[in-house]
Amino acid sequence: MDIQRNIIIDGPHIKPILADSYLKDKNHSVVVFCHGYKGFKDWGCWDLAARRFADEGHHFIKFNFSHNGGTVEQPLECPDPEAFGRNNFSIELDDLERVTDWIFSDDFESRYRYLPESLTVIGHSRGGGIAVIQAEENQKIDKVVSWAGVSDFKSRFANEEALSQWKQHGVIYIENSRTKQKLPHYIQFYEDFVQNESRLTISRAVKNLEKPYLIVHGDQDPTVDVSEARNLNNWNEKAELTVIEGADHVFGGAHPWQKERLPSALEKAVKATLEFIDK
Repeated sequence: MDIQRNIIIDGPHIKPILADSYLKDKNHSVVVFCHGYKGFKDWGCWDLAARRFADEGHHFIKFNFSHNGGTVEQPLECPDPEAFGRNNFSIELDDLERVTDWIFSDDFESRYRYLPESLTVIGHSRGGGIAVIQAEENQKIDKVVSWAGVSDFKSRFANEEALSQWKQHGVIYIENSRTKQKLPHYIQFYEDFVQNESRLTISRAVKNLEKPYLIVHGDQDPTVDVSEARNLNNWNEKAELTVIEGADHVFGGAHPWQKERLPSALEKAVKATLEFIDK
């Protein structure tokens, strides 16, 4: 298997995007994976999942959003909390569009000797919302999959007291449970949502989506309740829903992941996704 790590893609917002590529058979099908909130491409089980897709003949690419807090030198840590604080939904949409543009560019063709015939985007958690919005907009994307995906960004701002404090101070801090850092969220994150609310309304994108769409969710997800998956499914009559019994938000995964096999719930998510892509 040909694995290339930390490929540097010029980002649309100054900071670069880092990507990993897994390729076994050149069948001209590409799958792109978007991580979620406080996530990164090298988390836990994502490497094993990437290998599974490549073993089944798909060119799998996972990447770090440019403002996830990582750097070219330290992609597994969060040495740039300032970038994390300046991140927003619009930047992540631009990053995903930039990755899809790269996949259909001369740079990609010169590296891999082909351009893709089909492109599927998978998004986990918050990345699921980013993936479906971009899929509705972007003609390069053929299919979209959400793993434990959110159904509504606006509801994340529903706490009026917290929002008032955020506006007053201009910043709030959240803990990164992995690194124990206090990471900033500047008020521009909320302001960007307000300015672009129509575009960033996931229900709008799902209702208008005219591409095959798979929703995969665990029925024991404590972070994004399975009801959000059912909302997504209800908004698009052609969408497919797979609920995995007993699965949590990361489908049984953890970081670091030191076993040689995927957790059973994530294996089920991968299998359902492969069957969906191969239809």
